[in-house]
Amino acid sequence: MRRIVYSVAMSLDGYIAGPNGEADWIVMDPDLGPAFEELYSRFDTMLLGRKTWQAMGGRGGGGGGPFKDWSILVVSRTLTSVPSGVTLLSGDTRDELTRLKQAPGKDIWLFGGGDLFRSLLDLGLVDAVGVGIIPVLLGGGTPLLPPRAARATLRLTEHKVYPKTGTVSLEYAVEPPRAGKRRRAR
Repeated sequence: MRRIVYSVAMSLDGYIAGPNGEADWIVMDPDLGPAFEELYSRFDTMLLGRKTWQAMGGRGGGGGGPFKDWSILVVSRTLTSVPSGVTLLSGDTRDELTRLKQAPGKDIWLFGGGDLFRSLLDLGLVDAVGVGIIPVLLGGGTPLLPPRAARATLRLTEHKVYPKTGTVSLEYAVEPPRAGKRRRAR
């Protein structure tokens, strides 16, 4: 079964974008090249929220780079159309993504904004969380997990330190809620 994996860079104080949406604080460690190749090889689908998709220029699949043969899915309640090569998910996201997870293929990269992450985590659809912690304190911006999210228990599955830049890579499995306990938004 395919997994939905939220994989992002984050500042040490918990932000995935700066106060103005900037990402210039994300340093590229010279030893990360093979790690990115390995990361890209795990996925064949990118799942984005509307804001992240629009911030990326509203481009579809195709083109060059590691995403050229990937499926691009955009979750939105407000968009009515997307370009050819992009799939718009605007209905029952839980059912659509559950079907997608059961279909053949590689894992699905939940890319970008925290709002979609929070929503999918609350629905029990996120299977893993990967965070590259960059040694910078932003003091504000877009949080990894916006407020009002339900509690989720994580189990560390991988970790690596990149000494040249001080970046720390962590990956966690999202544990299912305990029997008798349901996730609730506060």
